[in-house]
Amino acid sequence: MINFDKISIDQISKRDLLVIIQALDFTYEQTKIDEFSDLKTSILEELCALAEIPNTDELIKLLNS
Repeated sequence: MINFDKISIDQISKRDLLVIIQALDFTYEQTKIDEFSDLKTSILEELCALAEIPNTDELIKLLNS
């Protein structure tokens, strides 16, 4: 088995990224476990930086298109 610390998202579709974000949001709402909200926020911030998008709302709109 290959050991890794980071993964690449270049093969994940926009739709799959949106589903992951929504799943993290839903899971946080159901469990109130902060790690799910923190992970969602971290992913959104990283994606905004990579895509040079000014805010997460714009990113969500992009993922929905």
